[in-house]
Amino acid sequence: MEFHGNCKRVFQEEDLRQIFLLTVEVLRNFSLQEHLSAQMSSVFQRYLALANHVLSWNFLPPNLGRHYIAMFESSQNVLLKPTESWREALLDSRVMELFFTVHRKIREDSDMAQDSLQCLAQLASLHGPVFPDEGAQVDYLAHFIEGLLGTINGIEIEDSEAVGISSIISNLITVFPRNVLTAIPRELFSSFVNCLTHLTCSFGRSAALEEVLDKDDMVYMEAYDRLLESWLTLVQDDKHFHKGFFTQHAVQVFNSYIQCHLAAPDGTRNLTANGVASREEEEISELQEDDRDQFSDQLASVGMLGRIAAEHCIPLLTSLLEERVTRLHGQLQRQQQQQLLASPTSGSADSKTLDDLYEDIHWLILVTGYLLADDTQGETPLIPPEIMEYSIKHSSEVDINTTLQILGSPGEKASSIPGYNRTDSVIRLLSAILRVSEVESRAIRADLTHLLSPQMGKDIVWFLKRWAKTYLLVDEKLYDQISVPFSTAFGADTEGSQWIVGYLLQKVLSNLSVCSSEQGLADDTVQLLVTLVERRERANLVIQCENWWNLAKQFASRSPPLNFLSSPVQRTLMKALVLGGFAHMDTETKQQYWTEVLQPLQQRFLRVINQENFPQTCQQEEVKQEITATLEALCGIAEATQVDNVAILFNFLMDFLTNCIGLMEVYKNTPETVNLIIEVFVEVAHKQICYLGESKAMNLYEACLTLLQVYSKNNLGRQRIDVTAEEEQYQDLLLIMELLTNLLSKEFIDFSDTDEVFRGQEPGPAASRSVSAADVVLYGVNLILPLMSQDLLKFPTLCNQYYKLITFICEIFPEKIPQLPEDLFKSLMYSLELGMTSMSSEVCQLCLEALTPLAEQCAKAQETDAPLFLATRHFLKLVFDMLVLQKHSTEMTTAAGEAFYTLVCLHQAEYSELVETLLSSQQDPVIYQRLADAFNKLTASSTPPALDRKQKMAFLKSLEEFMANVGGLLCVK
Repeated sequence: MEFHGNCKRVFQEEDLRQIFLLTVEVLRNFSLQEHLSAQMSSVFQRYLALANHVLSWNFLPPNLGRHYIAMFESSQNVLLKPTESWREALLDSRVMELFFTVHRKIREDSDMAQDSLQCLAQLASLHGPVFPDEGAQVDYLAHFIEGLLGTINGIEIEDSEAVGISSIISNLITVFPRNVLTAIPRELFSSFVNCLTHLTCSFGRSAALEEVLDKDDMVYMEAYDRLLESWLTLVQDDKHFHKGFFTQHAVQVFNSYIQCHLAAPDGTRNLTANGVASREEEEISELQEDDRDQFSDQLASVGMLGRIAAEHCIPLLTSLLEERVTRLHGQLQRQQQQQLLASPTSGSADSKTLDDLYEDIHWLILVTGYLLADDTQGETPLIPPEIMEYSIKHSSEVDINTTLQILGSPGEKASSIPGYNRTDSVIRLLSAILRVSEVESRAIRADLTHLLSPQMGKDIVWFLKRWAKTYLLVDEKLYDQISVPFSTAFGADTEGSQWIVGYLLQKVLSNLSVCSSEQGLADDTVQLLVTLVERRERANLVIQCENWWNLAKQFASRSPPLNFLSSPVQRTLMKALVLGGFAHMDTETKQQYWTEVLQPLQQRFLRVINQENFPQTCQQEEVKQEITATLEALCGIAEATQVDNVAILFNFLMDFLTNCIGLMEVYKNTPETVNLIIEVFVEVAHKQICYLGESKAMNLYEACLTLLQVYSKNNLGRQRIDVTAEEEQYQDLLLIMELLTNLLSKEFIDFSDTDEVFRGQEPGPAASRSVSAADVVLYGVNLILPLMSQDLLKFPTLCNQYYKLITFICEIFPEKIPQLPEDLFKSLMYSLELGMTSMSSEVCQLCLEALTPLAEQCAKAQETDAPLFLATRHFLKLVFDMLVLQKHSTEMTTAAGEAFYTLVCLHQAEYSELVETLLSSQQDPVIYQRLADAFNKLTASSTPPALDRKQKMAFLKSLEEFMANVGGLLCVK
């Protein structure tokens, strides 16, 4: 590897530069020719491809440590970062001009255009020591942009050019520092941004056409995405560009996006289609990913541009939505009247009108959702500052009472309310979506569900969930300043927030009453419900609504239509009902609530399983449905666990877990039910183990151990030899490994305070019982190891979960490993070796992390004839070879280094032997001496090596130097 690196350096400094200069000369001669024969054209193409190879060369920096060469070589998407010696060759403005000239000459030949655009994209990414100073960068960039504008302006871009041009622009914006970009002449920069705006709008329109025509090769979509990312880079930089700098450009890009997604006459959507959607198209669209996920990056970029230009975009979205919801209302009324009169309908024309309206509303809601709120994972969602500032700026013109009236009248047209123009624009935009929601709800009540779009229903609740997370009961402490209309309309202790919570809850009930067949809509609807109760402040308002109690009773009695909802939806609904139960209520009300929500679950379950003939009736569809519904509900209850409710929920769930083990016997030949039972245990362990003190944890360990024993008994002798089987068929193994991993996680994450959360519920000391996590986990491992064949390890999920589990065990209970039965011990050691030598780098790293605690355990035990001691000797050789003879990433060096040091401490004589063997095999005296010196330095800081943290850290530092010095010396490229 080192030899390869040196050769490459010599080549890139001299020969490669000469090749490039020769290539440029040939291309220059060709570019002067008026007409090229077929043969000359072929030669020209070869030289152009050669230029592309040179400009895409991954230049090795002069003093890169040998260890980093392999990592550097493997990097993708290479940017052009040549050494200083290339300055003259690349900063000559004639070279850049030549490549623009070449592209203009051959741009209609799509194959050659790919190479010429790639050359230009690489030149657009030029950076590093090739530039003597910032001034040279500014000159180069200005010159490049002039060439680019001269090439693009006034031409019709070919399909094959779109991605290349977007790459060039993306590289210019992301690679060149912002201060260099702003230092080019102002007019030139202005022309560049205008060109970027024009291209973004143009590519956006072409991308929309690709979508309609369902093309396989979505070149404009890729180019459009890249340009939108470039916009984000620019508009989020308020240090170099003053506020409002990009507003007009943002307006153009935003308008263009909206136009592409609206039907004629306002928009250009489907203009190439003949207007008749075939059944085939509908079926295909059923299989497609939801637009809000598929185009999330695009929507996020457009939403951000909409915020930059909020003054224009928010009123625009409002007027477009209000106009369409009025038309939708009229259309549905007309169809209802035709139904009542039983008159012949104009059928397909009405259907086409409705479809267009639904599609328009779909996109308007998505854009509004991304403009008003961010998708925050695990963070507190905040109102975007641009939206807050926009509302505050106009608050002096706003009549609060009229704003509240429009918000609270989703059944009325906004324009029918006196003074409607003096409302807060953001709240009016929200009320436009509430009006869409209201039209849908009224259509459901009028039995027009068959005319509604399930997609629009999903969009509405998706938006309401996203909006509620960010705006509902806005926490004023999180903001420097707050909009008065916002705090009045949906702040804490306001009538507005109480009304909205009631309205959203009504929406949830309305949807759940009709959407049992629409899985996606039901799922989004219950997610909205969870959002309403997951924060205590919102839950306090929810439980004051009569509808909440009605929902709880209806779900608990398992009566239609809620009992028709799919299992995952019922699970989430249960989670929401449990979270709601921990809102602020007096003791009597709380008791009543739990009696209505949890008690029926328990009573029905016990009634079913305690019937004398249950073993005979258990496979009846009705009984199975009852059992499945209960198990799903238990998972939902576990998912609702929080630190302040774990005491109640754990005690409730423990009563069930024992009965669930009994079900394992009854349903042993029904894999889906067995999996669901194990999943209940997985969820309880995952959500609750970290809060449990010693005695409660022991209760759970005992239950899990019994579960595994029953599983083991039922699976005894079961062969898993079907190598063609899908991974899903091994779901039980995956779940058991997940369960064991969750139990082990308590050793890392423990929030319990000696059962503080269970005060007053303790039965007394747990010393008499001695089931520990180790017992359960090792029993589980005894169960899993014999089943984990090499064929099963080909399944990535199973493989990762398995290695994560065995690494955890080695780290937490290393003292238990030598106690494993001989065949299982061998199986575990073989798994570790396989993971280090034949699996992904992630798995290899896990195995290396497992070796350190095992070697430390050996050092403590001092049993030199023990199987573990002998196994670690073998691993020393494996790790030694990995570090010295094989290519690996820097992340791996750390894990391998820690394991290596511990193994060297344990087997010092064997380590010396390995070094001697390696040295004696070297023919070249120079390499021999370098290696000998490097090995001496490596252990100089820790002689003799001992298991001491200070020595270990010194060794790891020495190892870094060792790898930098001789790391690539013996690797074979």
